[in-house]
Amino acid sequence: MLGQRLLNALPALAVILLLASIAHGQGSGSSSLAQAAQEANRKVVKLFGAGLRGVHSYGTGVLVSGDGYVLTAASPLLDVSELLVHLSDGRRYTAKVLVAEPALDAALIKIEKAEDLPHFDIAGGAKQPPSQPGEAVLAFSNQFQIATREEPLSVQHGVIAAYSKLHGRRGIFEAPYTGDVYVLDAITNNPGAAGGAVINRKGELLGIIGKELRNTLTDTWINYAVPVQSLADFVEKAKKGEYHLVAKNKPVTGPGVYHGMVLVPNVVERTPPYVEDTIPDSPAARGGLRPDDLIVYVDGEKVVSIKELKDVLARSKPGAVVKLEVRRGDKLVTVDLKLEALPGKTSPPRN
Repeated sequence: MLGQRLLNALPALAVILLLASIAHGQGSGSSSLAQAAQEANRKVVKLFGAGLRGVHSYGTGVLVSGDGYVLTAASPLLDVSELLVHLSDGRRYTAKVLVAEPALDAALIKIEKAEDLPHFDIAGGAKQPPSQPGEAVLAFSNQFQIATREEPLSVQHGVIAAYSKLHGRRGIFEAPYTGDVYVLDAITNNPGAAGGAVINRKGELLGIIGKELRNTLTDTWINYAVPVQSLADFVEKAKKGEYHLVAKNKPVTGPGVYHGMVLVPNVVERTPPYVEDTIPDSPAARGGLRPDDLIVYVDGEKVVSIKELKDVLARSKPGAVVKLEVRRGDKLVTVDLKLEALPGKTSPPRN
């Protein structure tokens, strides 16, 4: 698959060579495009952090203030004690994560001891209406870890194909962000590209590149960017320390029963019952439920949404053992949960 994605990225390399030739005086009709590309490259950074199985240790971010605030995609690579940031001029800094918001699939980090850095005006860009399909764009990222230190980022040329809601998944799991996105006619969403910049011909930031996802409607890879209009408020509040994470669902309970599951946010009418976390020392934790488990059956009864799961559990009583069938990766796993009374209650409620 990686080989195919590399082949798909070859047109991007051609664009890099084209812009390089323009920068040296050839093709003067597109000199403004080359200038916009050079300016944007100074405002995008390379990130290096944690490397886990299936997770690349490199990524991309965009500078959104002169004193070193960087907007990027929420990713496990940020889960490291010393996150490294390489600027376009070769300087290397350490940074810390201020806020990571799963509901936006975005994070804000702060470069330590930085000042007077070139940056995008995300607040000003958010005041403009979203760009329209057909508009030409440039995308900048550290895809495939092509660049380090002062090496220029990869740049791709494309157009906005659509502006719509995101319907995506990674593996079998739905994407946490389901808001508006720019769907791009370019192979932008490659390993390491998430958090990169998408700009217009004027050099204005339109959005940041999203993660590698498949479209749930077509089962094909989708190339998209989250618009600045969806991210500006997050950035401004996070910079001031005033941003509050979107609340997770409370542990699921029925009348008088408790098992300690925390489900993903119930944001659509038929949100699948994925387990986001378990309460320590709860029936769910002791039974072996894990984050990202998808509950598909309860005592043989199929459930396809959080609402249906809650309805089924509402018929149970403390002390009952319910048998859950959960999809874990590509396997179906059985988990037995012995329900308990709600904390503070010593006996089940009357019928």
